[in-house]
Amino acid sequence: MTFASSAVAIAPSLFPILFVTGAVAGLIDSIAGGGGLITIPVLLGLGVPPQYALGTNKLQASFGSASAMFHFVKAGTVNLRDARPGVLWTTLGAILGSYTVQQIDPGFLKKFIPFLLLAILCYTIFTPRLGAEEVHPRLPRRWFYFLAGLTLGFYDGFLGPGTGSFWVISIMLGLGFDMRKGTGYTKLFNFVSNIVSLVVFVWGGHVLLWAGLVMGAGQAVGARVGARLVIKKGTSFVRPVFICSVLAVTAKLFYDNYK
Repeated sequence: MTFASSAVAIAPSLFPILFVTGAVAGLIDSIAGGGGLITIPVLLGLGVPPQYALGTNKLQASFGSASAMFHFVKAGTVNLRDARPGVLWTTLGAILGSYTVQQIDPGFLKKFIPFLLLAILCYTIFTPRLGAEEVHPRLPRRWFYFLAGLTLGFYDGFLGPGTGSFWVISIMLGLGFDMRKGTGYTKLFNFVSNIVSLVVFVWGGHVLLWAGLVMGAGQAVGARVGARLVIKKGTSFVRPVFICSVLAVTAKLFYDNYK
């Protein structure tokens, strides 16, 4: 298990830029997801090859999702014992996704995902009470965690964009959680799939360690601030940020795949 060689590196003079990038992305990610729209373009803009940008992004994102997750757990928003089956199925899904993406062409999924995100965006906008308060769950938890954990864990390991949005909407619809609680549980499952995918990228030697750690430090700071805002301000604050985040991710994916 190795990190990237010194042949691919970022100059230390650029580390302050990476820290600020990580902090901004961590703030956005902890509230509604979509931080990768910031971090990956910055890494690519600094001349980092795509596979290294993706691997380094997984390292720094793990810091942000861990920071946000721990804050939600500490605040009582997330019950780890309750979520344990979801963690197990998400782990398995992420392993399968990370393996599969190395075996087949993900081109079809890249073109299909923007339409799913567009559907989520429309449903959220035209269902204004969605996530405003907790409602009766539509699925037994064991079945929800099996279906969502395996599917979304696989997707995050396989491709990734919009995973947080898919988790939030799935948790609100399947388990009946409000948007604040759904965001907390999303951070837990994001952290799990990030770590699993990171191991795969490290194994392949596609992670810039020091750049990822600097960005990760920024992520942890931004994510902590974002998690506090979610807990303090609740759904009325999360909903517009969530909608804007999904819109940005959807627009970016449509542009990348259909330009």
